[in-house]
Amino acid sequence: MHYADKLDEALNRLHEEGRYRTFIDIERQKGQFPHAVWRKPDGSEHNITVWCGNDYLGMGQHPAVLAAMHEALDATGAGSGGTRNISGTTVYHKRLEAELADLHRKEAALLFTSAYIANDATLSTLPKLFPGLIIYSDALNHASMIEGVRRNGGAKRIFRHNDLDHLRELLAADDPDTPKLIAFESIYSMDGDFGPIEAICDLADEFGALTYIDEVHAVGMYGPRGAGVAERDGLMGRIDIINGTLAKAYGVMGGYIAASAKMCDAIRSYAPGFIFTTSLPPAVAAGAAASVAHLKKDQSLRDQHQLQARILKMRLKGLGLPIVDHGSHIIPVIVGDPVHTKQMSDMMLDRYGIYVQPINYPTVPRGTERLRFTPSPVHGPQEIDKLVQAMDELWAHCALNRAELSA
Repeated sequence: MHYADKLDEALNRLHEEGRYRTFIDIERQKGQFPHAVWRKPDGSEHNITVWCGNDYLGMGQHPAVLAAMHEALDATGAGSGGTRNISGTTVYHKRLEAELADLHRKEAALLFTSAYIANDATLSTLPKLFPGLIIYSDALNHASMIEGVRRNGGAKRIFRHNDLDHLRELLAADDPDTPKLIAFESIYSMDGDFGPIEAICDLADEFGALTYIDEVHAVGMYGPRGAGVAERDGLMGRIDIINGTLAKAYGVMGGYIAASAKMCDAIRSYAPGFIFTTSLPPAVAAGAAASVAHLKKDQSLRDQHQLQARILKMRLKGLGLPIVDHGSHIIPVIVGDPVHTKQMSDMMLDRYGIYVQPINYPTVPRGTERLRFTPSPVHGPQEIDKLVQAMDELWAHCALNRAELSA
């Protein structure tokens, strides 16, 4: 076996299909977000504007967050020193979990190193707690949810995306006495569409199922205190387990679940992904807690964020570009070809200093390759004007048919 040859074959396939991923070396600048410095391989530096970041509200540079992190760093040092069970639980971790439980109006919250791990660890552990559990998973759930469901060794049912009739059909076909859980998202990150939360909760009540929602792309940004779409719609009390992240709107790092005290205690006690992982550094936990606490009170930042998203969508629609608009802050522009998508991304960066990463298969289905824009409250009129001008010029340059793609 020539192992190096096999690696070459695998990588060459990605190059040939236009799906090879490249990392852009950027340096964020405190106080300048969404502007950053792009360091090219030749050593040169270029000023760019980031249009594809997940720091949706710019909280990664907020003074309250930075002050909390400095205080914790000076007080405790760099790392946590261990797993949560072995010396890695500090006052900062407990404070953050209390903030998150309060945010979601739940009895408890459990902190993980990322939302990916929180999804994977929780969903793979639940069948240990509920023997025979069947998980009903939306077809477009995030890879972390898919992996957790796949690894748990239990039964699973995949229902067509947001298809309530199909979900009902699957639920009705199984033994009424079998434990069940419906796993879905509030906002699906690639199209920016919303999950039908209330209708899924109604089905869960009817069939005696638990509910598990991923609010990763909603926490901090939706609801009166930023608890997500379920809070916005007055449905948090009907959700059994809420998954969220601290690495997007909250601008730091980490993930969590919020649920009943018993549920969090059971996951804490049985999930290897929690038990055997070093806990977040105290400074990170402190910064996240400060961010959550701040955004509970800052509705103006959420309002400005939604306004900027509406403005950008309106401007791109005015060009006749094929954008997907489900009313959320996520703005995908469908290019439909991996080579063209990568070409447009490269030209946006090289010619205009605009950084937007191409989104290709397997993240999205073939034929729906896209550029995905995530405006923030600090993407102002100048940044939007420059982006719209670049998209207008490059769409024509790449010979993409607007009318055909919009059809």
